[in-house]
Amino acid sequence: MALTLYAHPFSSYCQKVLIALYENGTPFELRLLAPDQPAAREFAALWPLKRMPVLVDDGRTVVESSVIVEHLGLFHPGPVRLLPEDPRDALPVRTMDRVFDNYVMTPMQRIVLDALRAPADRDPFGVAEARAQLDTAYRWLDGALAGHDWAAGDAFSLADCAAAPSLFYADWAHPMSEEFATLRAYRKRLLARPSFARAVDEARPYRQFFPLGAPDRD
Repeated sequence: MALTLYAHPFSSYCQKVLIALYENGTPFELRLLAPDQPAAREFAALWPLKRMPVLVDDGRTVVESSVIVEHLGLFHPGPVRLLPEDPRDALPVRTMDRVFDNYVMTPMQRIVLDALRAPADRDPFGVAEARAQLDTAYRWLDGALAGHDWAAGDAFSLADCAAAPSLFYADWAHPMSEEFATLRAYRKRLLARPSFARAVDEARPYRQFFPLGAPDRD
């Protein structure tokens, strides 16, 4: 039975899973999550918390993007191993995956979601806090990425699947300073990776929905 992914191509967490699928050429059916699509009702029945993406594999529902990527590696392995087989080697990959999700993706989304609120309901203190956290994360990542091509070493991994959409949108929401040359070069490498380039291209039709205004680049 084919894999079914409930997702939207403009979502950062959905792109994280799409990258993993594209890296290994894994066949799947995309069920587009949009208000006018029937997939939205199916999605709500599968996962009442309504956080995308959701993968259905032969009747099994798999949630949370990192877990979905690990599930794909276990049950639908391909030529690109996104998590090392040795648990000790896998720890740095999982660590960087959490760094990008928690300390780049989360503050970026805090800024974006605030822009969707009515002006009277906005939280300038929370946005300032999120921007400061991004600056701290950028600085730490600029040092942590020195000396190797990918997030957790010399091999593309789950950590890079997380890094690509988080850094992509974070730089839109809170641009990286010129001083973070290593991090900026890493973001550029991610954009050149065919799996992420495909995800970015598939999301282009939705750029007008970015509440802060999508920059005329990338």
